[in-house]
Amino acid sequence: MTEHNGHRSIEGRHCPRGIADLDNLLEACASLHHHLCPRQVLGVRMGLLAGRWLGLPTPQTDKRMLVIMETYGCAADGVSVASGCWVGRRTMRILDFGKVAATFVDTLTARAVRIAPRADSRQQALYYAPDARERWQAYLIGYQRVPDSELFKTEEVVLNVSLASLLSREGYRVRCQVCGEEVFNQREVCLHGLTLCRACAGESYYEPSRPVITVSEV
Repeated sequence: MTEHNGHRSIEGRHCPRGIADLDNLLEACASLHHHLCPRQVLGVRMGLLAGRWLGLPTPQTDKRMLVIMETYGCAADGVSVASGCWVGRRTMRILDFGKVAATFVDTLTARAVRIAPRADSRQQALYYAPDARERWQAYLIGYQRVPDSELFKTEEVVLNVSLASLLSREGYRVRCQVCGEEVFNQREVCLHGLTLCRACAGESYYEPSRPVITVSEV
């Protein structure tokens, strides 16, 4: 790795300063999966790009940035490692659109940027990794080398849902008046004068495998 005109060169290709940061984050991401794959690389670079675009340090150590991720899996882990936003910290939401894309929100200013790979990102990866032995390796290597402007589509967006409703009140809880289970973070539904969980309000994704026996039937 050599220095040239403010950029570091890897095997004849140029990449922006900060590649050491990218390397460290990729290593951290790979440790979650015991390997590194192309979508992890995309996720890490998306998280880094969002931090620069919003002017926020990454990985974050607070909860100022919120990510709305449009897929599960390796790309989401890459975004988490780079941005510091995690499902477990309630700073990442998953809306499963089946897309390697994410919207990053500065919760203090409400500025938001959506980042997704460009339609020709795979072709660009092949160009930047001409010595790769196979396509998968070309994507893995190329995604680390392609400049942001050639790899990603980046656009400022405005959320059409309330940011306050996404963030909710941490520690807030109520009890469903039908099933008796606790509901956290203002996710209850008020219906016909009752405070209900979403399942009891008709949004359940499951049903009991056998009839529920009540005390009166025993």
